[in-house]
Amino acid sequence: MNTEILGIIVMFSLSVLLAIPFGKYIAKVYGGEKTLLDPIFNPFERLFYKVSGINSQTEMNWKQQMVALLTINMVWFLLGMLILMTQGSLPLNPDKNPSMSAYLAFNTVISFVVNCNLQHYSGETGLSYIGQYWLMFLQFVSAGTGMAAAVVLFRAFRDKSTADLGNFYNHFVKSCTRILLPVSLIVAVVLLFEGTPMTFEGKDSITTLEGDVQEVSRGPAAAFIPIKHVGTNGGGFYGVNSAHPFENPSYLTNMVEMVAQLIVPLAMVFAFGYFICRRKLSWMIFSVMTVGFLMLTIPNINMEMNGNPAIAQMGIDNTLGAMEGKESRLGAPASGFWSIVTTVISTGSVNSMHDSSMPLSGMNELLAMMINAFYGGVGVGMLNFFVFVILAVFISGLMVGRTPEFLGKKVEAREMKIAMVIALLHPFLILVGTALSAALPQYTMETLNNPSFHGLSEMLYENTSSAANNGSGFEGLGDDTIWWNISTGFILILGRFLPIIGPIAIAGLLAQKRYIPEGDGTLKTDTATFGLMVFAVIAIVAALAFFPVLTLGPIAEYFSLY
Repeated sequence: MNTEILGIIVMFSLSVLLAIPFGKYIAKVYGGEKTLLDPIFNPFERLFYKVSGINSQTEMNWKQQMVALLTINMVWFLLGMLILMTQGSLPLNPDKNPSMSAYLAFNTVISFVVNCNLQHYSGETGLSYIGQYWLMFLQFVSAGTGMAAAVVLFRAFRDKSTADLGNFYNHFVKSCTRILLPVSLIVAVVLLFEGTPMTFEGKDSITTLEGDVQEVSRGPAAAFIPIKHVGTNGGGFYGVNSAHPFENPSYLTNMVEMVAQLIVPLAMVFAFGYFICRRKLSWMIFSVMTVGFLMLTIPNINMEMNGNPAIAQMGIDNTLGAMEGKESRLGAPASGFWSIVTTVISTGSVNSMHDSSMPLSGMNELLAMMINAFYGGVGVGMLNFFVFVILAVFISGLMVGRTPEFLGKKVEAREMKIAMVIALLHPFLILVGTALSAALPQYTMETLNNPSFHGLSEMLYENTSSAANNGSGFEGLGDDTIWWNISTGFILILGRFLPIIGPIAIAGLLAQKRYIPEGDGTLKTDTATFGLMVFAVIAIVAALAFFPVLTLGPIAEYFSLY
């Protein structure tokens, strides 16, 4: 077997094997059970609650949870604007990087608050170290926000009938301290030993083999990089993200970073099953997600390994695969695998340039974000999948002539309306954003690096990445303009918070309903048959919404190569 393929199998298998016990641990954390980390973090949490005046034991309904979530995110946004627009005058700026413009700061802060990390700047020149540290803080808390929201879903289906769904601040703080921080610390130690910088000194001057003097950026990168993966954030400390030899020094760090970005989204699926005592249901969800993931991953790896036919026709050796935009130390297979993992789970980090991917590989990367429900980001991946479950339950109920039920709760018109709005919101934001970008060439044409089919794909990718809270890009696009900063900024806000509020509203409404014990006529939602129904709903929604624009972009580009 090709050793590169073996490495990919090891990375994915290890992630799944670690995610199962980790999911059980997460369920214990959110269930209030004792864990090994309690003696370490309990004193810090008590101090935090005492200083802030928050009573973490107060039960909240779903509306109170969402008010708390939105309020604290607004505070982070305002503080972030202040820091990034004044960073040039603040300490920890040895390279004298300037303050951000209002438009760029607006986009950057929103992007990190919503767990997207769509970066319209280069880290080496766009941020001071205090700016980087604020964004690192946002990577922790934005991930914790998504996980705390997911716990509302967990609570809604564990209790038979209730309006009390836990305390947002309790779930949020525990997500950051008991889950995200320990895993990030482990990853940071590996990166430090492999050579990732951890210093507050500025650029270093080195003399190259050719005798030229070159400035090399350093900084506290080893603290920043772990949470970008563990929290499925994706923000790069340096401009080229994990293609940079300091962010991703070796194949070992490539594997560690891959496991780091997979483990929490996978574990949240298993945590759901442990938390509500329905492990078979979590395996159904995991199976559907994994089938969809593999249907995108395997073709991508194969296409990147086979290389570019247009280059082969020029008589150039293509045996290493489509290596344009890739690191030779990592190779085409590992880059193809990463490109789907990072778009499926909404991390958005890159170890190669997606703009250089083969056309249909780019299409699969787009599809991964357009579907946005195969694993997904920490917490919100489960919320996105839940919307498709509700749609599948409703359709199945109509087929058998029964009122749709999910886990003992009737799914009625109000829940279905919310689910449909959220399901249609995602394609609406992507397609309208792309249509406006194409219809207003005076703002976008000069930002494109490629004309024709690939130019459309660049605009489509930018809007898709924003709506999916992913953050990766077809970086032939010159995106630091007023148009892209403002337009994607609003897509980021709507694409983050409405898909959180919608599923939580459905879960909160269902939680208050009378529990109906399962009977002979109850639709079993933990079976392979129902899993196929969910997968069909996902495929149909994605196909109907996005196939036309994909034919104009990556599919048309593919046929232009032959």
